[in-house]
Amino acid sequence: MTAKTADAVADVEAATVEVHDVHKWYGTHRVLDGVDLTVRPGEVTVILGPSGSGKSTLLRVINHLEKPEIGHVSINGEPIGVKRQGDRLKELSERAILTQRGRIGFVFQNFNLFPHLTVLDNVAAAPVATGRLGRPEAQELARELLGRVGLADRTGAYPRQLSGGQQQRVAIARALALRPGVILFDEPTSALDPELVGEVLAVIRDLASSGTTLVIVTHEIGFAREIADRVVFIDGGKIIEQGPPSEILDAPRHERTRDFLSKVL
Repeated sequence: MTAKTADAVADVEAATVEVHDVHKWYGTHRVLDGVDLTVRPGEVTVILGPSGSGKSTLLRVINHLEKPEIGHVSINGEPIGVKRQGDRLKELSERAILTQRGRIGFVFQNFNLFPHLTVLDNVAAAPVATGRLGRPEAQELARELLGRVGLADRTGAYPRQLSGGQQQRVAIARALALRPGVILFDEPTSALDPELVGEVLAVIRDLASSGTTLVIVTHEIGFAREIADRVVFIDGGKIIEQGPPSEILDAPRHERTRDFLSKVL
């Protein structure tokens, strides 16, 4: 492994994520309603809630795929998608936003792999496109990361030749390729057949044990109980309650949380 590639796979300092009074509308529909949330470095935060509660929108606001109408997100104290001008926030250029997103890994529920690229090139693409690594170094890094997610023998395959679980593991390796300080997971197992869920959860479990900051939207309650440092329950665009899994999942204080859990447990 070259020195440059070794730097790229070295441990990354886990990030702090802060969501400050975020409001988001789609037309007249308020999707997020004054969300405040802090995720500490190395913490695994699992977000639960019914469909349409704002969970996925919150993730997309964190990396500025969605722009909030009010409020902002900061990572390690740096506002995401905006910059301060006096007492106001001004939108950054798209190039600057893309640079910031390189520090935020995002794993989508439907994989979003490039169908015309091999597994190896899917993972290597971002470090090359951002100029962080040349193609040989990026491919070396991609091999390291694919080995980490158990796919060292599928580097030459195309996404269509992989199972859903394998595709999602490639997507996780791709998210790791830019050494993000935080990784966001948007229902990473919801598009998988039940027998493939375990292999993806095993990779996420490994990331959690390594001290990476993770924010995970999932309906896998048992997994949330096992892996989360904190569980956040959202409904109607608001955080209803949050706390350790033993508190939120076993002894929730709010009726809305109890009602939700009674339907999914």
